[in-house]
Amino acid sequence: MNDDTIGLSRRKMLVGLGAVGVASAGAGLGTTAYFNDTETFENNTLTAGSLDLFVHVDYSEDQGSYAQYSTPPGSFINGNVVGQLEDGEVVTQEGEGLSIQVSDLKPGDSGEGEFCFSIVDNPAYMWMCGELTANDENGMTEPEMDDDETSGGDLADAMEVTVSYCTSDGEVGDEIVSGSLAEVMDALIEGVPLSGDGDASAAVADRPAFEGVTEPFVDGAPNVAEQCVCFEWVVPTSVENEIQTDSVMFDFEFYAVQSRHNDGTHNPCVESVEGEGFPELEDSVWHARGIYGNGGGAANRELDIRLPDDTPVHSGNENVAWPNGQPVPFELTIDGGDAKWTVDGSEVTVSPAPLPTSDTVVVMAKASSADSTIEVNDIAFNGTSPTGADSVSADGNVGEQQKVSLSTVAFGEGDTITGTVTMSWPAGSPPNREGLGFRIDV
Repeated sequence: MNDDTIGLSRRKMLVGLGAVGVASAGAGLGTTAYFNDTETFENNTLTAGSLDLFVHVDYSEDQGSYAQYSTPPGSFINGNVVGQLEDGEVVTQEGEGLSIQVSDLKPGDSGEGEFCFSIVDNPAYMWMCGELTANDENGMTEPEMDDDETSGGDLADAMEVTVSYCTSDGEVGDEIVSGSLAEVMDALIEGVPLSGDGDASAAVADRPAFEGVTEPFVDGAPNVAEQCVCFEWVVPTSVENEIQTDSVMFDFEFYAVQSRHNDGTHNPCVESVEGEGFPELEDSVWHARGIYGNGGGAANRELDIRLPDDTPVHSGNENVAWPNGQPVPFELTIDGGDAKWTVDGSEVTVSPAPLPTSDTVVVMAKASSADSTIEVNDIAFNGTSPTGADSVSADGNVGEQQKVSLSTVAFGEGDTITGTVTMSWPAGSPPNREGLGFRIDV
């Protein structure tokens, strides 16, 4: 057999072998494929959940033969909607919230109320806030002139109020706060964290939340959390003519904040406002300072407590060796009538301390040394953070004073203000004396 008979040139053979190789490769791809299947998830959506607070109110008062009053059955508040149950059906109307008015108040009169909660769709931390909005004299009768030696209204101090945990069937549990109406409102204006298990001694952080419900009413009845809040008021019969014609007005507010991804320390009752410049509290009684002195040496104080005219009034260890760029803790408190100002373990005190009269606390940071900064972070009142800014800082390159004001905070016995402070400067170039500093005015 010769080449002509074969009919393939060498080039053609090579091409043929190439063709066979390609075919073989194709067969190889076919035999090594994995078993597979595909499922497609289309039109995916993320929908935010909801949290809607209903407060169910059951209130009554006893004014003897003059009047008896109680809220309609099933009364509730949901935002600016006020409603009630009529024959098992919910009837609502737009309004300004639920208002209770008592006239012709006399010694011996009393009232009680119960607030229960439907938190729709999600568990939540609860807060109770309040404010005394009026305590008026409204003129004086002749008998009142003989007994009343004070200016302004006396009714807020005369009324006795108790706020407690309770259940929806009226079983009273732990007391939350009690005293005169004025004293109770002073406590509520700063915010009271409520515990879902009715434990008045529960720590604020990570306390039991109030459980959520799927709907606020079931079978024509309120569908509420286990714990409610009850309040009772009375004008003692020992009160005399000093309250004649006097009147008071006050508010209760309840807040629900989701408990998921939250430790419950955010206080919706205390707001903070940022500003510039030195504190300007007209009724400030003293302030606590922390400044860069000379690195902790005894020649210069780093800590002090001063009167508004800058007169030092403290005693104790004034020296702090500020670490460069490292946060250190601070705490200001009134304990047994003594003001205690502690920074990184050093403490100065004023004993006894003039009691603050302002309803605002101001935290200020200042910096005047080049390339130096100060940061005051995690500002907290009684372990709770305010609504708004909880930090303040100042830059020495700008030469500024920055401040945060905490409103509705009447700093008094047992209260604490805490946080951390960080002073920073270039290595080997510490700030001038008082080139960095912060203060708390009360």
